Amino acid sequence: METPENDPKINRRKFIANGARASVLIGIGGLAALVAKKTIAGQTVWQLDPAKCIQCGRCATNCVLTPSAVKCVHVYAMCGYCDLCGGYFKPETKTLTTGAENQLCPTNAIKRKFVEDPFFEYTIDEPLCIGCGKCVKGCGAFGNGSLQLQIRHNICVRCNQCSIARSCPADAFSRVPANQPYLLKESGQEENNNKK
Repeated sequence: METPENDPKINRRKFIANGARASVLIGIGGLAALVAKKTIAGQTVWQLDPAKCIQCGRCATNCVLTPSAVKCVHVYAMCGYCDLCGGYFKPETKTLTTGAENQLCPTNAIKRKFVEDPFFEYTIDEPLCIGCGKCVKGCGAFGNGSLQLQIRHNICVRCNQCSIARSCPADAFSRVPANQPYLLKESGQEENNNKK
């Protein structure tokens, strides 16, 4: 005698019903993933345009975070690896040593390492960087501008209205696509911007 559990018609119905439920769930999951992907692709984040930045120091003081989510980044492709780095040394430094009295950065966030005569490599210790822009200003005045300020998105809390952007006198902050969040100035970009 066949019991309902052994009845092939009932087992087929259960199989088809379960298959239909699984298909609907997979379809809903796929649709949700597609919507999420499009939402992320259309998102924007705040960023600082280094071509407009005037290194006023407000990035260090006006961010809702302490220290600021704005950090100095080093565009190594532009760097001259100079012995006398305008972003590292204070103006009119007498001796080119790593002593704190000679360094421009108030938090010792820039590290200087000898490569070979006469070249030095400069790296940024981002947790120490407060985003004051002193090194960026020095690099732009006496160097090639390889030190630049950028918002680090792994730190930024993505304020709806960025408090730094509100107070920026150069209007250097804007929203950019999240899939291309960094606006680095390249060698020769400033000259090309001036020609426009």
